[in-house]
Amino acid sequence: MIRVRFAPSPTGFLHVGGLRTALYNYLFARHNGGKFLIRIEDTDRTRMVSGAIEKLFEILKWCGIDYDEQPVIQSERLDIYKKYVKELLEKDLAYRCFCTHERLDEMRKLQIAKRQPPKYDGLCKKLSKSDSEKLSKEKPFTVRMNIPQDEIKFNDIIRGEIKFHSSLIDDQIILKSDGYPTYHLANVVDDHLIGISHVIRGEEWLSSTAKHVILYRYFGWTPPQFAHLPLLLNPDKSKLSKRQSDVAVEDYRDKGYLPSALLNYIALLGWSTEDSQQIFEINELIEKFSLERCGKSGAIFDAQKLLWMNGEYIRKMPVEELARLSIPFLQKAGFDTKDFEFLEKCISLEHDKIKLLSDIPHLIDFFLKNDIIYDEQAVNKVLKKDGVLTDISEIYSKIKNFTAKEIEIETRKYAEVNSLKTSQVFHPIRVAVSGRTEGPSLFEMLELLGKDRVLLRLKKATQMSADK
Repeated sequence: MIRVRFAPSPTGFLHVGGLRTALYNYLFARHNGGKFLIRIEDTDRTRMVSGAIEKLFEILKWCGIDYDEQPVIQSERLDIYKKYVKELLEKDLAYRCFCTHERLDEMRKLQIAKRQPPKYDGLCKKLSKSDSEKLSKEKPFTVRMNIPQDEIKFNDIIRGEIKFHSSLIDDQIILKSDGYPTYHLANVVDDHLIGISHVIRGEEWLSSTAKHVILYRYFGWTPPQFAHLPLLLNPDKSKLSKRQSDVAVEDYRDKGYLPSALLNYIALLGWSTEDSQQIFEINELIEKFSLERCGKSGAIFDAQKLLWMNGEYIRKMPVEELARLSIPFLQKAGFDTKDFEFLEKCISLEHDKIKLLSDIPHLIDFFLKNDIIYDEQAVNKVLKKDGVLTDISEIYSKIKNFTAKEIEIETRKYAEVNSLKTSQVFHPIRVAVSGRTEGPSLFEMLELLGKDRVLLRLKKATQMSADK
């Protein structure tokens, strides 16, 4: 049975690269009728960030990535790891290392000075078992793998056969002096014990896989199948970093991206269909996903394309749902959101312009405010002492049925009678009632604002033009 896992470390925010790893594992599991599991790799206690685990699950829930079975927490499994470390020690497949940090630092400095690859020199490997046992009762120690001197091979679904010579591999620490396992040991033990069939992870773990294959060999276990995903890159092809882009998933959520759009875009960073389809519902992604369609080359993270895609999703979204999702953003901006029906009407007029949920407060704020702020440039450019606003105020005050249709009829009639271009009338009205030169359909906007507010704003704008 297909069993895959997403295994983050709670050392901070969830990176978009981490989200892609979670998504690919999820899609692969669902496509093949398998299980998608979560494992929290919290054995590096020095890098733990308070609240990171809770935020991780919060983000996965926001994305709609659901998991099977109870999450595995590595810090709750220390006795299991120690059992397997003991087995390796007894078989001389691992050894205790008593070297101090100072000695290791000095050793690496000398190796670098000699232009040698920095790796452990094997000093403690020479200790007899009895001496090692005796010292372990007196001094702190780590446990290192005893790396064999041969070629390590494994197959990668995306990259084909991979070879490493073990002379390039350090005698990796598998148990730290604090009693916690390192990533390498805990990763292999857990993947075996919980029956992981496929390990799908980022390219940065490719070189570590040789160490893992050695551990599988030492324990007599069959390794899972491996698939290493391409790196995510900045537009300049450097590794994706927060110096050039937002990299935390929660940043995209907080800016008003939709989870469906974000997942759609991230799915395309390293994977594609034969017909180069761009827009997918999640069920389509599940149906069409395969590891064989993943590429080897790094994938460019294009923030502008993501923004475009988010706008596409928003335009297809029912206004009622869009209004509901906009509420937190409107409340954060200080607006009252009790009149949901009115919010829907406001948003429907600007629906085609919205690219982010966070755009909405600015786009509709003049509907929600009593006192609007006028764009100074728009006022200077459009509002003139030509009597148009005074005349329009008088005409509008006489309209009994203040609908978009009636307002348009009377406004166009005024322009025609006075031999004015429609722009000479429409633009001043728009600036007067919204403070801006651009916005939704003028007459629908006036109807939604209502007669009283329109007349009040026309009066204020008339006074402003008179004072210029």
